Amino acid sequence: MAQRGRKPKPTALKILEGNPGKRPLNEDEPKPEKKAPKCPGWLDAEAKKEWRRMSKQLEAMGILTEIDMAAFAGYCQAYARWKEAEEFITKHGTIVKTPSGYWQQVPQVSIAQTYLKIMNRFCEQFGLTPSARSRIVTDNINDEEDPMELILYKGGSKSV
Repeated sequence: MAQRGRKPKPTALKILEGNPGKRPLNEDEPKPEKKAPKCPGWLDAEAKKEWRRMSKQLEAMGILTEIDMAAFAGYCQAYARWKEAEEFITKHGTIVKTPSGYWQQVPQVSIAQTYLKIMNRFCEQFGLTPSARSRIVTDNINDEEDPMELILYKGGSKSV
């Protein structure tokens, strides 16, 4: 039976957001090891670059795990294809004149739009949009900060 309503948000994102709804967190949710998966060899070169750019940051946030390989690969591949279409548009424009004299939109415009939508869906899943980030509250303190600030912030729980 299909689920109705909104898709449930991963508990890791709820925790990072400070659980704004104050609903009980799913204690029985599977908790895979917070380790980024290995980049698949079949990704495009540009997708691999995006994988390297984003995977360590998502792993550090505790969002990307080994079992997320397919979803994250989908995001990276959609990014690469979106970028390729956008680069074509930048170089050649959005409209061309056909041999019969009519003006026509190049296919890369709809390709770029399609992959941008796909990317945005993946971005929502991983908390990668500005609105998703605005709901995330982290407890990261830079170790280079003033030791007294660290003591005050952590209530003395961190040795300096």
